[in-house]
Amino acid sequence: MIEPAARQRPTAPVVVYLGLGTNLGDRLGHLRQALFALSTHPEIEVTGVSRVYETEYVGPGSQDPYYNACLEITTRLRPQVLLAVLKGTEERLGRPPQGHMQPRPIDLDILLYGDLEILENGLCIPHKHMRQRAFVLEPLAEIGAGKVFPDSGETIAEACAKIRRKSGPWIRALTDIRLLAAGSESNKEDWRAALAVHCR
Repeated sequence: MIEPAARQRPTAPVVVYLGLGTNLGDRLGHLRQALFALSTHPEIEVTGVSRVYETEYVGPGSQDPYYNACLEITTRLRPQVLLAVLKGTEERLGRPPQGHMQPRPIDLDILLYGDLEILENGLCIPHKHMRQRAFVLEPLAEIGAGKVFPDSGETIAEACAKIRRKSGPWIRALTDIRLLAAGSESNKEDWRAALAVHCR
């Protein structure tokens, strides 16, 4: 059941973790466009960016490999409002409304929203199945290893260590590819400007 606090605008910024994925067209370009759109939203502050991972598709049938990454943000947007922002960003970047489990230019998910547990109107937080998916946990552990799942008390690092011990779809960090230039995280105006060039 959704917590009452999730229905109200938070009085202080909440730390939220987002998952990004793409397997159509210019995959890196799509990730950068999504990052730029979120970083320039007036109610969102991007505070952490993982490396990019190339991952095997997980699901029915076959699809091309994905690029995946995770973001840490702070926001005062309520969960349902943030979800609407993400869906609007997906639509502007070319994802069809009924594109679930289909190849897509971008997929944006709320993984964790503070310490809330939410199940309401198509929103499930912590995100359903995320603890069984290396393509979520590996980039997430880079930026939030010590974060605790509110429903289990397990840290992201512990969940990631468990899935590493299991066989499953392949995943590899792209050490030569970054969403942001090395060192640019310290100067947000510079990396926003650089992203703006990439996203023209």
